Amino acid sequence: MTSKTMRAAMLETSGGPFRVTRIARPEPGPGQVLVRIAASGVNPLDTKIRAGAAAHAQHPLPAILGIDLAGTVEALGAGVEDFRRGDEVYGMTGGVGGHQGSLAEYAAVDARLLARRPANLSMREAAALPLVVITAWEGLVDRARVAPGQKVLVQGGGGGVGHVAVQIARALGAEVYAADGAEKKTLIEGLGATAIDFRAQSVEDHVAAHTAGEGYDLVYDTNGGAVLDSSFRAIKRFGHVVSSLGWGTHALAPLSFKAGSYSGVFTLLPLLTGIGRAHHGDVLTEVTRLVEDGKLRPILDPRRFTLEQVGEAHAAIEDGRAIGKIVVDIAD
Repeated sequence: MTSKTMRAAMLETSGGPFRVTRIARPEPGPGQVLVRIAASGVNPLDTKIRAGAAAHAQHPLPAILGIDLAGTVEALGAGVEDFRRGDEVYGMTGGVGGHQGSLAEYAAVDARLLARRPANLSMREAAALPLVVITAWEGLVDRARVAPGQKVLVQGGGGGVGHVAVQIARALGAEVYAADGAEKKTLIEGLGATAIDFRAQSVEDHVAAHTAGEGYDLVYDTNGGAVLDSSFRAIKRFGHVVSSLGWGTHALAPLSFKAGSYSGVFTLLPLLTGIGRAHHGDVLTEVTRLVEDGKLRPILDPRRFTLEQVGEAHAAIEDGRAIGKIVVDIAD
């Protein structure tokens, strides 16, 4: 590295355009590594942060957005022992809470949030995983303790969090069903799950068809709202419902009458509070093993976007037509 500056896409006002500019390159502080960013994953949450519509994910402006990254370690801060210069890494590292995001050529990030990139994934593929795979893991493994032989229903199984939740549950031995639109049937079946068309089948219908009317052991909801309400009706006695979007007002009687339990997932908490960051790195290390064992893969939208086209990448998510994760190429 010779230049002390870097290119970055800056957001100056909520809902405004991105402006690619040159700013000072950060230096890693204690416990941090400097990452030369190859790719930045784009999530629906990024578009909400840009619009100023994410009360739970404030990011003071002007700022650099981008929650997920994949890249190469360029320098180490004091006290970092787990990484070396040249290591290829990925993680969910910023773009919220005042922490610099990944829509830039470099970022100084907390080393605890990182893991080594799976050897069988490209940088683009690795950048697509952190937020969605940590969200899925925290719900299935940390909260619900998914176990071999369980019947698991993933609501929104063809979406960003959903498609990795399906794969994690299968990798850990569960029998997986995934509810989504009919257009996601091929994708879901390609991941090894049984597809359920939520528009064509009521909850009672697919519970009867797939569980003999007993209900699922575990339901992972990625949609919130009415879908979360239906999840309470879909579990068996003593079953468990997990949601990554449980922010509304819900009647708990259908859950309570089955002596069921509920867990919420708030993946941003370690980034916002600084507490539990090492667990994110640990989760990604486990995910790397699953990926390298051929049990988990991200699905990417085939379109390519550069740093100058970040606005177009956000539009590709907002119009609802993306097939797979959107990724922005940062390095040439």
